[in-house]
Amino acid sequence: MNEFLGSVLWLLVALGVLVTFHELGHYWVARLCGVQVLRFSVGFGRPLWMRRARDGTEWAVSAIPLGGYVKMLGERDGSDVVPADARDRAFTHKPVLQRMAIVAAGPAANLVLAVAFFWAMFVIGRPDYKPEVGMADGIAAEAGLTTGDTVLAVGERQTPTWSELQIALVGAGVDRGRTPLTVRTAEGRTVTRTLDMRGIPEGLGLREVVKAVGLIPAHALPPPLVGEVSEGGPAVGKLKPMDRIAAIDGVTIRNSRQLQPPLAARAARGGAAEVEVERDGRMLRFDIIPFDASKANDGGPRWRLGVTLAQREPEKTALLRYGALAAVPASFREMGYQTGEIFAMFGRAFSGKVKVTETVSGPVTIGRAANYFAGQGPGAFFWMLAMLSLSIAILNLLPIPVLDGGHLLYYFIELIKGSPLEERTMAAGQYVGLALLFGLMGLAFFNDIYGLLQ
Repeated sequence: MNEFLGSVLWLLVALGVLVTFHELGHYWVARLCGVQVLRFSVGFGRPLWMRRARDGTEWAVSAIPLGGYVKMLGERDGSDVVPADARDRAFTHKPVLQRMAIVAAGPAANLVLAVAFFWAMFVIGRPDYKPEVGMADGIAAEAGLTTGDTVLAVGERQTPTWSELQIALVGAGVDRGRTPLTVRTAEGRTVTRTLDMRGIPEGLGLREVVKAVGLIPAHALPPPLVGEVSEGGPAVGKLKPMDRIAAIDGVTIRNSRQLQPPLAARAARGGAAEVEVERDGRMLRFDIIPFDASKANDGGPRWRLGVTLAQREPEKTALLRYGALAAVPASFREMGYQTGEIFAMFGRAFSGKVKVTETVSGPVTIGRAANYFAGQGPGAFFWMLAMLSLSIAILNLLPIPVLDGGHLLYYFIELIKGSPLEERTMAAGQYVGLALLFGLMGLAFFNDIYGLLQ
C-alpha cells in the first residue's frame, strides 16, 4: 500500500474510532437524562447508510467522514417547535446541570478512551530504541555526555526509550533553561549531567531545537560491522564480512564515526594499527596498515582499512511495556504528563517560542502520522490514538462557541445568573466561534500544505 492510500485509510480509521466514541459519550448521557436522540451520525453531509432503531434514533454513516454529530430533540430546532407532550424529552427543557453533563460527556469519553489506549499501548508494548548516546556534540558534549551514555531521565521524566527522551527534550529545549539529566555511563555509574540550553538560537523549529542539543542516538550511527573486504586492500585475508570492529589500537569502537580518529592517529605515527574484531563470539587481533582513501583537494585525508561497512536497518533495542495491572497507573501518569505538555505547548505558542506551523495539524498531517505509526506496530498506533483522543478532548473543552467548551461556558453563565443568555448574545457568540473555528481550520490546512513542501 502506498503512502497516500495508507494515510487516507488510517486517517479514516483513527477519526472514525475517536469521533464515534466522542459522540457515544453525548448519546449515552443524553439517554440517561431522558433526552430523545433523533440522529447519531458518523460523518457529515448526505447519509450514505441509515437505520432507524426502535427508540426512534436514526443511526447514519454520512458522506464526509471528518467528524460526526448527535442531534437531540430541541437542541437545534428550538423549544417553540417541540410538541408539548414531548418537552420532557427535549434537550432544551432539561435542567442546566443535565445539559452541561450531556455536553461534557463527549470530551470526557475521549479522555476515557485516551487512558484506554495508553493502557493498551503499555500492555502490548511499544518497540523502540534505547536512549543510548552515539555521539555528543555542542551543548551535550559541554554537559559531559559521551558515547555509550544512557539517559535515564530528563528532570523528573523517566526516559526508558529514545522517543521518550526526544519528547522530554522538546519542551526543555523550547524553554531554553538548565535541564538536569540522570545518566548511566558506559562504565555503569549513575551521574547527573546538566544541559545548558540557554544558548539555543531563537526561531528554531521543534526538530531543530532537539538537534541543537547535540545528541546523536547510537541507533542512528551504522555499527562498525564489516560488509565487504576490498580486493587488493590491506584487510584481505584478515577481516571477513560480518566481523564487528571492537577496537583500534586499544580505542573502543562502538559506531562507524569512531573509526576515523584512531586510524588518523596511527597514520600520523606510522606503521600498522592493531585492529580487534569480534567474530563468531571470539575476539581476534590483526595488524593492518591504514591508507588514505580520499581524492586530492577534497578537504583532507580519510583513513580506511580497506573494507566497506554493512548497511542495515537498526534493530529495535528497547520495549516500553508493563503488566496489565502496572499499566493502569502508568496510563494515568502518561495522560497527566501529556496533558500538561499540551497546555505548556499552548503557552509556548502564544509566547512565540514555538512556530505556528508546528502547533496545529490538519487531516493531511494526521493521516501521514497515522500511516507512519500504524507501520510501527499496534503499540505505536495505540499511542498515536491516545494522543489524538486527548487532543480532541482538550480542543473541544476550549471555551469557543460552537465547540463543547463554548456551550459549557453558556450553561455555566446560565447557572450563575439563573436564566439563559439572550438569543442575540448567543447568536453573536456563535458567529465569533465559527470565525475562530474556520480560522483554526485554515491554519491547519496551511500547515498541512507547508509540511508537504518541506
